[in-house]
Amino acid sequence: MNQQIINLFDEYTHKPLKREDFIKKLALLTGSMAAAMTALSQLEVKYDHAVTVAPQDDRITTEYITYPGDDSTMKGYFAKPKKEGKYGAVVVIHENRGLNPHIEDVTRRVALAGYLALGVDALSPLGGTPKDEEQARGLFAQLDAKKNLNNFIKAFDYLKERKDCNGKTGCVGFCWGGALANQLAVNVPDLKAAVAFYGRQPDAADVPKIKAAVQLHYGGLDERVNAGIPAYEEALKKAGVHYEIFIYEGANHAFNNDTAPTRYNEAAAKLAWERTLKLFGEKLK
Repeated sequence: MNQQIINLFDEYTHKPLKREDFIKKLALLTGSMAAAMTALSQLEVKYDHAVTVAPQDDRITTEYITYPGDDSTMKGYFAKPKKEGKYGAVVVIHENRGLNPHIEDVTRRVALAGYLALGVDALSPLGGTPKDEEQARGLFAQLDAKKNLNNFIKAFDYLKERKDCNGKTGCVGFCWGGALANQLAVNVPDLKAAVAFYGRQPDAADVPKIKAAVQLHYGGLDERVNAGIPAYEEALKKAGVHYEIFIYEGANHAFNNDTAPTRYNEAAAKLAWERTLKLFGEKLK
């Protein structure tokens, strides 16, 4: 698909661009309203492709849980290996669409790799993730940033209090969740590993607070997010933080999301996930 169209969709999903304005601009790029609607159907996520690990997979167990947040009750999707034992724990952080079927599947993937996995619903204080994506995206602006950060920090408290946790924790986040993964690296001193997929970088002044190993994945075509890489990398070097940066040439923002057909890049997603699990294996087991 034309890169201008993908960039416009990225603007629509991340900036305050009204749907009607997005459709008008899309029609100009595609040449007609009919062509715009066809392009839109290709751009929007397809949750029927969300399942790579079935909820009923007999190697894992899953459940919906709650835990105390900052003036709210937080909801989450929890998955773990069926075999009894003590495991490292990973918080899975969704995109700006909320806790949807794709992120639940990613949570199961983490569990299948041998970890306690908790997909937190950031929109819990607002009633939880609605089925309508447009509505979900709009709710993120209503979140209190400080309380939201605390709600995710408290997710680690929940995990570490479990008898099946070995005390080692990490996180992986995507897009909005990638930015939050970077913030958790700054704000959780005992975090062992933080993996951010195409996430906004933290302030350089905060980077010396990071104690975790940081792994960063970016799509080569993602100019908006990639603009922050040089300053972040310089700060990581100066602070002596253990970090890895991987840029996947030809890949777009959201290249890991296999329910987004026009932006998903299978080769980049597979390699990034292998690298993610390698880091978790080194730091959480």
